[in-house]
Amino acid sequence: MAAQLSDVDYVTSLQSRIKELEAENANLLSRLAHCHCSQVDKKLYSPNGKATEATEQKKSNMKPEENIKKKPGYNTKFMSHHNKRYVALKVMYFGKRFYGFSAEAQMEPSVESEIFKALERTRLLVGDKKESQYSRCGRTDKGVSSVGNVIALFLRSKLKTSGVNNGSSGEVVSEEQLDGELDYVRVINRELPDDIRVLGWCPIPVDFHARFSCLGREYRYFFWKENLNIRAMESAGTKLVGEHDFRNFCKMDAANVHTYVRRITVFEIYATDVRYDDNQLWVIKFRGRAFLWHQVRCMVAVLFLIGKGLESPDVIDMLLDTNKIPRKPQYIMASEVPLVLQSCDFENIKFMCSTDSGKTLHAHLVNECQSYQLQAAIFQEAILNCVPQLHDQCLTPVRGSKKKTSYIPLMSRPTEPSYEERRAKLSSCT
Repeated sequence: MAAQLSDVDYVTSLQSRIKELEAENANLLSRLAHCHCSQVDKKLYSPNGKATEATEQKKSNMKPEENIKKKPGYNTKFMSHHNKRYVALKVMYFGKRFYGFSAEAQMEPSVESEIFKALERTRLLVGDKKESQYSRCGRTDKGVSSVGNVIALFLRSKLKTSGVNNGSSGEVVSEEQLDGELDYVRVINRELPDDIRVLGWCPIPVDFHARFSCLGREYRYFFWKENLNIRAMESAGTKLVGEHDFRNFCKMDAANVHTYVRRITVFEIYATDVRYDDNQLWVIKFRGRAFLWHQVRCMVAVLFLIGKGLESPDVIDMLLDTNKIPRKPQYIMASEVPLVLQSCDFENIKFMCSTDSGKTLHAHLVNECQSYQLQAAIFQEAILNCVPQLHDQCLTPVRGSKKKTSYIPLMSRPTEPSYEERRAKLSSCT
């Protein structure tokens, strides 16, 4: 009987404790309703910053799995209370496996999408892409690489000084304000794939724009010399320097681009120290404020035709004269793989990288170089093993070999529609 009374007393005490907890919970809810956090939550979850009864009723009727938004990474809105600073990041990437830099084409993988995935995983992103005031300098195409592209956006900051957010005056941030800041290079690179790396970062004023603040861009195109006439290519390339209408050296976008005048400030063609057998690797360098869509690859394609002796250097003058040649002759662009966006220049922008991050970055790039050199060594072994077979085949004349197709000069080829014809077609469709 005593044991039964003990059980009753135990149940009674539990019931009493439950009532105490319920009262305490009600008190906490009452205090929470009057605190600032509640107002923040309302702003986050309500478009107008106001929670209506209808909205609350709708949420309560939703199934648990419907009430949870499944998004990759984390909800960046919860990071809005953190300190942030506007920074520029210098980015390199080996573009062979990417569908271009921009994620807007919705083709994966893209360099941009990989960068934002890393920013989400590191909890550096504050708000979505639009809220972070994101901009990019070079929107490189599929397969194109870069060792100096630049992006700008707001990232979470470790510092609490007023200068961290860079204000609106564009004042230069002092060295003291950088002490203790997050090591953006180290943090981001830990989450990036091996073929993308951040090379440096720099605090910037809020009126900075990675595209429109750029003072100049440099592209380099690598190629094997083989039997190309370098002197003829150099003579033709110098004709491209200066301000010209380059509509015959680009992929025309008549819907969005209405002027095709651009200025090339530097053209150079020179040999590198890299050789393979009797072949040497060369580089074509272009510098200018801005370039048109596929402009570099089109210019290189015509220079190759001149280097092969299929066209005269004077063909450059003819293609630049858009009054006489308003329609671009059809020709194949040069391959995208050897093209590199070398650098993007800005005023008063000095990219930084800590000593430790710099060592880690250098070791990673050396490791990648060695990895590709190992692959090259394997292909070299394959070449050595197939040489006897090729030698035997060369001794036997090949029958029924295809005749070489005759070359059609650029000025004799079919042409694309002119800019005026494209605009007329667009107007007729609207």
